[in-house]
Amino acid sequence: MELGQFRYFIGVDVGTTSVRAALIDHKGCIKCRATQSIQIWQPKEDYYQQSSENIWQACCLVVKEVTQGIDRDAIGGIGFDATCSMVVLDEQLQPVTISPDANPDCNIVMWLDHRAIKEAELINATEHHLLSYLGGTISPEMQAPKLLWLKKNLHNQCWKKAAHFFDLPDFLSFKATGALTRSLCCLVCKWNYEYKDKQGWLDDFWQTIGLDDFIIESYERIGGKNIAFPGQPIGKGLTVKAASELGLAVGTAVGASLVDAYAGCLGIAGIDLTRMQCKNKDLTSRLSLICGTSTCHMAITSNPHYVAGVWGPFNSVILPGLYLNEGGQSVTGKLVDFMIQKHPFFPTLKELSQEKNTSIYDYLNQFIIDQGIKSHWAYLTTNMHILPDFHGNRSPIANHNLKGMICGLTLASELHDLAIQYLSTLQSLAFGTKQIVEAMTKDGHEIKILLACGGLSKNSLFLRCHADITGCPIVLGKEEDSVLLGSAMLGVSAALPKYDLKTVMATFSSAGEIIQPNLDIELQRYYAKKYQICLQMQQDQLKYLSIINEDK
Repeated sequence: MELGQFRYFIGVDVGTTSVRAALIDHKGCIKCRATQSIQIWQPKEDYYQQSSENIWQACCLVVKEVTQGIDRDAIGGIGFDATCSMVVLDEQLQPVTISPDANPDCNIVMWLDHRAIKEAELINATEHHLLSYLGGTISPEMQAPKLLWLKKNLHNQCWKKAAHFFDLPDFLSFKATGALTRSLCCLVCKWNYEYKDKQGWLDDFWQTIGLDDFIIESYERIGGKNIAFPGQPIGKGLTVKAASELGLAVGTAVGASLVDAYAGCLGIAGIDLTRMQCKNKDLTSRLSLICGTSTCHMAITSNPHYVAGVWGPFNSVILPGLYLNEGGQSVTGKLVDFMIQKHPFFPTLKELSQEKNTSIYDYLNQFIIDQGIKSHWAYLTTNMHILPDFHGNRSPIANHNLKGMICGLTLASELHDLAIQYLSTLQSLAFGTKQIVEAMTKDGHEIKILLACGGLSKNSLFLRCHADITGCPIVLGKEEDSVLLGSAMLGVSAALPKYDLKTVMATFSSAGEIIQPNLDIELQRYYAKKYQICLQMQQDQLKYLSIINEDK
């Protein structure tokens, strides 16, 4: 079959707070999209929970909305991506609560849940070689610590009843097809599956950390041997039940899923850069920034690179035969909102932006630029410095105990003060990206170009800070929603096996706006000083932690 055989494909993206779907034509153009909010429960600090039923219902609503009036036979395939949250079902494929208060609706431990910090520390103490794929330490956001927490803390309520543990992207494929197949992307990146010489599940790792139950069960509860490359067709396509719920045709092809950030990387990493006036434009010179609630920094390479504090190298998790490293900053988008909303001027800012019929971000951005008439607006933060690790540091320090820091607070409470704190936050996030780029470069990567997609990539000042601070040009996709585009590519590959993901990537991806860095000498000297302060704040806080824990 040729690409034009079907007129449309569907991408479904389950983010932290909402589910989105897009209808995409056979040329890679998004024709329409829909969004549905989903519920989050937070019974305790650092506990974040969701409902798989709530999420699936939202998926059905958005798919029906984007396909309204479309001939079902014109839709070739559907792909799903989602956050790397963990779903628990029993033998009857019904939800099993993971909540300490036994809330029956909550059967998902969300990706940003940090209940398993002690379990992560226990696993890290083993120094098992699998940790080398995680930059040396496992995060409490990954699945092994969460599984161990459930076994230790909710043994009767959850562990004994659980028959299936899914990564959320794989759960969606299961709901669509009835097949228990897992995506290699999810297992390698989040479940400590070693895809190297086809080794797979390593008994000594699971036995060492106290989860030898899986060995006895041949790992059936977490996927076993039912594994597919991303984009490979799952089962026989949509089941009768799923097709009815989604409003699609029975048998519509379903591609093996991706974690949401990886779908964004798939959607943007293959952009044609021939019109850029620079060298080293191939796939391995690019760092994709997937900017959602958190920011993921993803680099594809031909050879494996082990980078301290950076996840990977993960083999074949997007494209077969290629490796991927993933750095990251937790809750970046959420941090920007937090810094704005906590400020006493925020209610007035909302009123001012509504009067101008603009967003609060565009209002702040314009205010900041207007302050830069006599000197560059970047200098507004001369006396304000922020360490953005409010939810720990994922990369490259890889320390979940780190917290955010603000230096330079005053008693001011007007718009100017809010703007300075907001700008300093954007700069601090760019310093974090610079630190990740430096760590990856030190260990063999050759990053020359940044690609960006996701919510924060729509913020022009966020992009400008990143370009100027890293010294790298930033390329945006022509289709601004690269995550949904990447998700739809999974459906294309599943429906048309002739088109592997690399071919689909090259066909569907094209460049949009390009932001060149401002390399003015004085500005770069200023940012170098600010970056030095940011690094010093990290070291100072680590010293504080050492002092306070000295006698423990």
